[in-house]
Amino acid sequence: MTLSIIVALPGWATTPRITQIQTWIYSNWYCQKIRFIINSKIHCVMAKPILIIGASIPVIFAILIAIPMIMNPQIPFSAANADDKINIELIKYDLKKTSLGVTDRLAPQKSEILTISDDGALRYTLTVPDVSPVEKSLILPKGNVTKLTALVKETGFMQLPIDNISADESQTEFTKFSLKVTLNGKTKHIQWAEQNATSTFVPPLISNVELELEKLIDYAKQN
Repeated sequence: MTLSIIVALPGWATTPRITQIQTWIYSNWYCQKIRFIINSKIHCVMAKPILIIGASIPVIFAILIAIPMIMNPQIPFSAANADDKINIELIKYDLKKTSLGVTDRLAPQKSEILTISDDGALRYTLTVPDVSPVEKSLILPKGNVTKLTALVKETGFMQLPIDNISADESQTEFTKFSLKVTLNGKTKHIQWAEQNATSTFVPPLISNVELELEKLIDYAKQN
């Protein structure tokens, strides 16, 4: 007999605070549901209640842990330590497929590069074909760097078991991201296509970090 217990989280529940528990709870981490599947052969009718209760314990504990994370989605600054060292490089490409006769290739229509170091130094570069690059340099408040560090640590971003999410072959125009994060000497490099361009699920661990960095790109453009 197979007993399956599925707990589905609503869309608003995919916050940075619960992504770490999502990674811990299920092995197929990119799925949008938390699945607990318990297989057991029941030879005695009297044993059924005991098996069902035992199988429910992991589910109950998972819910109890996830609820406070859902109700309080803010990333605690305490996740970052004063001696943490972080460097971030985000490259955002707007790509378009062009035909070369026999073959096709993806040509960048625009690229944006954002780099941030642990001392708050931010550098932004905008490149468009046939136009001189636009470069800006800023110093971020310490709180911004601390928030980014806490986000990366709290979500378990550095432990993601993937490094690439490709766009579907049918896509002719889309945005692609390349993110390299070095935290305390360890580096994680991930490339992915925007969700609209791929049938593969882009997990919140990636999209939440991307969202924060996109805000800093907008900040750099306005200053």
